[in-house]
Amino acid sequence: RGVAEAYAQQRRGLEYPLLKEAAPKEAVQRPLPQAVTEPADFVLEIGVEELPARDLDVGLGTLKTLLERDLLASHKLGYSSLQVLGTPRRLVAQISNLAPREPDSLVELKGPPESAAFDKDGKPTQALLGWARKNALPISEDQMNRESLVQERNVGRYVSWRKGSEGQTTSSVLAGMMPAILAGIKFDKSMRWNDSGVVFSRPIRWIVALYGEVIIPFEYAGVASGNVTRGLRPDDSPEIVVRAASQFPDQIRQAGIVLDPQERQASIREQVTRAATFVRGEALLEDDLLSEVANLIERPTAVLGNFNDEFLKLPSQVLISVMKKHQRYFPIERSGKLLPNFVAIRNGGDEHLDLVQQGNEHVLGARFADADFFVREDLKRPLEAYRSKLAGLMFHTKLGSMLDKTGRIQKLVNKLVAMLGLSPAEAVFARRAARLCKADLVTKMVTEMTSLQGTIGGEYALRSGEAPAVAEAIAEEYQPVPKTNAGLALALADRLDSLVGLFAVGLAPTGTKDPFGLRRSAIGIVQPLLEHARDLDLVEAIVKSAKMQPVPVSLLKQQEILEFMTGRLAVLLKDSGNRYDVVEAVLAEQAGNPAAAAQSVHQLQAWVEREDWNTILQAFARCVRITRDQKRRFKVVPKAFVEKEEQELYAALKKAEAALRASTPVTPDSLLGAFMPMIPAVNAFFDKVLVMARKKTERENRLGLLQRIAALAEGVAALAKLEGF
Repeated sequence: RGVAEAYAQQRRGLEYPLLKEAAPKEAVQRPLPQAVTEPADFVLEIGVEELPARDLDVGLGTLKTLLERDLLASHKLGYSSLQVLGTPRRLVAQISNLAPREPDSLVELKGPPESAAFDKDGKPTQALLGWARKNALPISEDQMNRESLVQERNVGRYVSWRKGSEGQTTSSVLAGMMPAILAGIKFDKSMRWNDSGVVFSRPIRWIVALYGEVIIPFEYAGVASGNVTRGLRPDDSPEIVVRAASQFPDQIRQAGIVLDPQERQASIREQVTRAATFVRGEALLEDDLLSEVANLIERPTAVLGNFNDEFLKLPSQVLISVMKKHQRYFPIERSGKLLPNFVAIRNGGDEHLDLVQQGNEHVLGARFADADFFVREDLKRPLEAYRSKLAGLMFHTKLGSMLDKTGRIQKLVNKLVAMLGLSPAEAVFARRAARLCKADLVTKMVTEMTSLQGTIGGEYALRSGEAPAVAEAIAEEYQPVPKTNAGLALALADRLDSLVGLFAVGLAPTGTKDPFGLRRSAIGIVQPLLEHARDLDLVEAIVKSAKMQPVPVSLLKQQEILEFMTGRLAVLLKDSGNRYDVVEAVLAEQAGNPAAAAQSVHQLQAWVEREDWNTILQAFARCVRITRDQKRRFKVVPKAFVEKEEQELYAALKKAEAALRASTPVTPDSLLGAFMPMIPAVNAFFDKVLVMARKKTERENRLGLLQRIAALAEGVAALAKLEGF
């Protein structure tokens, strides 16, 4: 505690420009002008009860899109910049130098055809008069004549009138648009809280809408817009009167509120890092936790705390998970080992930090005491003893219990160890890990903290006397990319079983809904294979998993599963900077082996970037285009060749085929390397030989020759999908 108190005292001596007093509650609203004739700033603030961390990101992103598209672009309003920022208590949009009105527009009104607008004497008909009245045209009946009204169009001669439309004032546009803008902000989960019937993530408590010094009047969710915002909740949410939109940022900052999420993150990172160095440690600053904490507070202040070092006997992942998941604290380590310290982030200033520190230490101590109890109780029995309890934990009603799933994983691992080429020792470890991989799900520690599944299993396996390699494989099961081969086999078996089984019972992801995380499972299959550069026939793996399911898995469903994984693989390859057409070309032939496909994509990408690529591709394309509509495969009869050029092309083909047989497996490098010497013979053939000869035997023999050339790329890449083919 002495260290933490010393740190708190040190902090009190630091100067922070944000820590200024908020505007007093008794600030009086002055009369506001009612018109804006020059460009001025606009600010919209939606004040709410504290938003969940994710909802803040969603709200800010949606608000920016709505303002850009539905307000500024739709109404052609000029402006200098748009900035959308926020905290858990407020979504704020600031538009600088917003034009005072819409631009005027000129609308051309199309009327009736000339034949219907004027009678034989050139007088306006009732059709023309009615159209003029309907559109309020400033023209009398005597002024209506063919010369002034009729214009030639593509479809004939019609009456036409150009009518000017004066742009609305921006104040009017804003007043009319703001309720629709707010209504357009949607969240995954929303609530109703009053008779207005409006749904929002959390109740709306105030709205600031200022254009220059003018309040934009509207009402939403039973709240009228105004120019009064609120300060920090720890300061009792004092009222702050905003006299002009341009003054809003400064007044918010003077109230101690950091409006920019990125600025809050930077402040938190700096403060946490400084706090950790005070105890000669290094804070564990993960981006996800940093972003979440920044979205939960308005004014970050770091608090250094301690906990009883007796708790360091617990598995480090338990301590870290408790601090991060439950408390949003930042753990501190030194040389890779946890220290009995943490950094919490307080929403407020430096006042009474000692009490804040004590409160956080008390809560964390209670959490650790619970975790210590769970671990001690769990370790009274070896991990193997928990396996039978999986029979009472349901995976899916049609797919059985978690014990049933474990049995399928064991069988599939036994198949995968050979397909992945694991050593005998690795295979033993993988099989044992498969037997125990789900046992931790019924332990007290994982029941309390599900995020520790796998991690706790590995820890308990080690403390139960299992081989370290077995424990490591269990701990890696839920990681995106396992490091060991045994862990790879286990993770692939688990994810394949989930994909195949859940697809079979009709639970494939639809749209944005993926309750079982099958997209993540698919990525969890292809990404490790890419990073380990490990060949695996996914078609065969799916077939083997399908045979183990308690429900039938049709061939059509198996193909659907492969296509689903291919989609995830395509995303990974494109996100790595590869051209979309190169990825599509390779996956059309090699989707069943992600690692080989990735290697082929990299090779083909290098070929398409060559200066002579167009020459290579066009030579191959000439052979494909003329044959791809043929439904028959024609046999090549060398004795039937008539022209010297077709004989030379056949000889070049034989050399290419021999080269490819010697370079198994065939890759884009070996394919195109073998084809390049054929290019002169290909071009000479098409220049001198008539492929579609009248004589049937000559025609079919030449088509067969070109079909053999086109077939060189089978199993490598569908080159016809490349740009320029």
